[in-house]
Amino acid sequence: MTTVRLPIEYEQKLDVLSALRKKNKSELIKDALDIFFHKAELEMNSYELGKDYFGQYGSGRTDLSTTYKQELKEKLHAKYCTH
Repeated sequence: MTTVRLPIEYEQKLDVLSALRKKNKSELIKDALDIFFHKAELEMNSYELGKDYFGQYGSGRTDLSTTYKQELKEKLHAKYCTH
């Protein structure tokens, strides 16, 4: 459980919203945090989003970043050329 100290203005706004939306303060704060977390996830850069997966499913070959064009050419040739 987390306790947060809020400025009086926030408390007053929470009271008003709580009455208008017929939700308790905890629900309103959870909703606000859901929006905050979702926005933060969208703002993460590509590296941060994929860093847990980089290198996990590698082929073990260390030269693929420099030889990928040749590899692709050979695979396409083998697939589509019948002579």
